[in-house]
Amino acid sequence: MKPFFATLLLCSLILSFFYLEPAIAYEDTSYCSKKCSDRCIVAGVKDRCLKYCGICCAECKCVPSGTYGNKHECPCYRDKVNNKGKPKCP
Repeated sequence: MKPFFATLLLCSLILSFFYLEPAIAYEDTSYCSKKCSDRCIVAGVKDRCLKYCGICCAECKCVPSGTYGNKHECPCYRDKVNNKGKPKCP
């Protein structure tokens, strides 16, 4: 009975690794930093734009294309608001 449970546990760990790998890979900061640097290239306050874009990208896993607008491409990014009810993501 013990070898059965040990085998089952090992198989479940191996399978969980395959499901978790894409989620871990997506957390790669180079994706967000590249997308946000493109998004904030013409921002007046670039460091603030990069900060909030990075926060939104990490939570939403997407950044709209272009330097302004196109927020329909990423509804999570579009719908985030600050405590004053204004858009959080640049």
